[in-house]
Amino acid sequence: MVFLVMMLIAVAVVVLVMRAAGAQGGAPGSAPRPVRQPRPPRAQRRPVRPMAPDDDPEFIRELERRTRRDDGSPA
Repeated sequence: MVFLVMMLIAVAVVVLVMRAAGAQGGAPGSAPRPVRQPRPPRAQRRPVRPMAPDDDPEFIRELERRTRRDDGSPA
């Protein structure tokens, strides 16, 4: 039973040491972690959502242009 408790304590110590080493930049000689750029606030990001064709003004203009005849009257 004492052996099991000692093993659990040893594992906990190793995990804590590894986390502390990772927070300080890793082991000597290891590759540095890339720096992440902060994301812009939500207000500045464009909403990413699919646009239906009937919501796209360019699509509507193209449809109107196609439906018009050469004389300008609707088809």
